[in-house]
Amino acid sequence: MKEISKSSLPGIPVILLQLALGAALAWGLVHGINNGQAGLVIGVLVVATAWFVSLGGYYMVEPNQAAVLSLFGKYVGTVKDQGLRWNNPFFAAKKVSLRVRNFESGKLKVNELDGSPIEIASVIVWQVVDSAEAVYNVDDYESFVHIQSEAALRAMASAYPYDQHDDGGIALRSHAAEISRHLTGEIQERLAQAGVNVIEARISHLAYAPEIAQAMLQRQQASAIIAARTRIVEGAVSMVEMALEQLSARQVVELDPERRAQMVSNLLVVLCGERGTQAVVNAGSVY
Repeated sequence: MKEISKSSLPGIPVILLQLALGAALAWGLVHGINNGQAGLVIGVLVVATAWFVSLGGYYMVEPNQAAVLSLFGKYVGTVKDQGLRWNNPFFAAKKVSLRVRNFESGKLKVNELDGSPIEIASVIVWQVVDSAEAVYNVDDYESFVHIQSEAALRAMASAYPYDQHDDGGIALRSHAAEISRHLTGEIQERLAQAGVNVIEARISHLAYAPEIAQAMLQRQQASAIIAARTRIVEGAVSMVEMALEQLSARQVVELDPERRAQMVSNLLVVLCGERGTQAVVNAGSVY
């Protein structure tokens, strides 16, 4: 079911017209009674009945709001004109907000791609773009948006790891923009039949579940230490290689393989040690 635009009459001119008609009916009724004109009185009463029924055709449409009209259960169209409007008094009008809305999902416990339990929540920004689909395709479109958004969040969270393990891989914690685009597309696919457009979806809370938080913290610390040590060793090896090349090129000292190995060992200890080293001065011969 798709939205159909329905025309309506402005309410203020119709009110003025009905007031004038009401005054004419009152004058005709009094005139008919005073002159004993039974036919006129009956005609006035019939028209007055229709006049009273027509008073039920008024409804109000606010800015960024739509009125979905139905006649005895059949959809007839949607009115988006603002202000006081008038249509067939037998039309039933259901108001639907077209404003941009948002909500934050509850914290969900989900197993991420590696199987670790995490807590995740998201903020969804959405808007109704087809009032007929929102009213007639689903039972309660607001509840539908909330439930389907949480289902999409669960599916998305289980498709990615919490942390990035490989270069080029996408993770929940390190790739916010890519995750947001995936989540938006996932929710939009589920809500398309409800006449809803998802403007933005982003993660608002992300953490390991309490039962494994401490273990995961230690794992992160170990990974950080390993990465730092790897960088230090790479730099130290480069510095040692440069030192040996410059000593050899400038012919400062000639070192046999055993002394070269000892020098390399000493330099690596100095460069890779966590604490400052204490120098030992050799006052004798190098050999």
